[in-house]
Amino acid sequence: MKMSKKTITDEDLKLMEGSVVLLHGVFEKTFFDMLKARGPAKVFVMEGRPSLHAAKVAITHLLKRGITPTIIADNMAGFLFYKNMVKEVWLAYETIHDRGSLCYIGSSILGVLAKKHEIPVYCYPGEKAEKGKNKLMGDEKEITTFNGVKIAPKGTKGYVPLFEHVPGHIFEERDGSGQNK
Repeated sequence: MKMSKKTITDEDLKLMEGSVVLLHGVFEKTFFDMLKARGPAKVFVMEGRPSLHAAKVAITHLLKRGITPTIIADNMAGFLFYKNMVKEVWLAYETIHDRGSLCYIGSSILGVLAKKHEIPVYCYPGEKAEKGKNKLMGDEKEITTFNGVKIAPKGTKGYVPLFEHVPGHIFEERDGSGQNK
């Protein structure tokens, strides 16, 4: 069976302008019910390197709710903003405080891109691990290998922060109340 390939054209990209909801992190299950009720046109999910766990969890929950997601590599977000495709960004957070939120790594750059392009950024609680199980740093093997295949030459070190602080001024809303506390 011969498969036909569809090339996405600039015209296709133009049709997607301002329609993409971009998700990053591992969200509580309630997030996906809220998202379904809002009826987003297109949902793009960041892969969530190094473990890809964020994408696996989000995609599973979206599909269960009849939402067809599109997965993208973490470093493709800038392209979406450049093409004016993003209408809002949702970040899962680990903790929240008066100066900001502790979010999954990669959240700060999404916040900066969104502010630059005047796109709202929202924060929602992340899936809670067992008490004391969420690590702030990953193992360097998580970045020097991919799916069990070594990708970095011997002697290469890996730096794997899993969370980062995102300043409160980045967010439209950080607690689900409609307010940026």
